[in-house]
Amino acid sequence: MSDEPEARGVTNPRVIDLITLDKESDEVVLLMVEDRPWGIDPEQLKQIEEKINSYLAYALAQNLTRDYPQYEGKPVRLQLECVAAPGDAEKPFLTAASNFCASEGLGFAVSIRDA
Repeated sequence: MSDEPEARGVTNPRVIDLITLDKESDEVVLLMVEDRPWGIDPEQLKQIEEKINSYLAYALAQNLTRDYPQYEGKPVRLQLECVAAPGDAEKPFLTAASNFCASEGLGFAVSIRDA
């Protein structure tokens, strides 16, 4: 068995890439990292969907507050950090993800990483 930590990023839905508190909004942010350009992998949106579903399950099953009791009662936002702005092909998927998260009481945002 390896002592190496599992890889982070949207290609691994088993790992929460980063959990942080946005001090301005007082939201707990579950950050997903996408290091690849958009459209580089035909499985990319499917991988992001799996990652989103994993994060939703983690937050909605109360695992987040079990692991981080200091975040009890705070709003939660899933955030996809990308290396480039999504294109027209990705926007409908990301809008649907945002709408679904909102229906579950969670926020969703896309951020572009500074170069």
